[in-house]
Amino acid sequence: MADERTPPEKRLHAQAAANTSWARTPNRAARTAAGRAAADERFERLVDPDGVMDPIARAKAAESARKAHYQTMAAKSVAARRRQAKRRAGTAE
Repeated sequence: MADERTPPEKRLHAQAAANTSWARTPNRAARTAAGRAAADERFERLVDPDGVMDPIARAKAAESARKAHYQTMAAKSVAARRRQAKRRAGTAE
């Protein structure tokens, strides 16, 4: 039997399921620990692929790389929202 829900209906169902899952999660930090650890390792490998840096220096460099990554994402988000606003303004006239 085919799913006859529209994409917005599917999205609402998925969002409700995700919120239900999080509502039943007593320890959010534990649930996301593996993902945070993987992200930390990714940035450490990015700044020190050969693993030769002092651990403290590597951690500081990884934190700077992480900040730069999120700042770049934020800048791209601003640019995308600006383009979208210009498109909307152009179609509204």
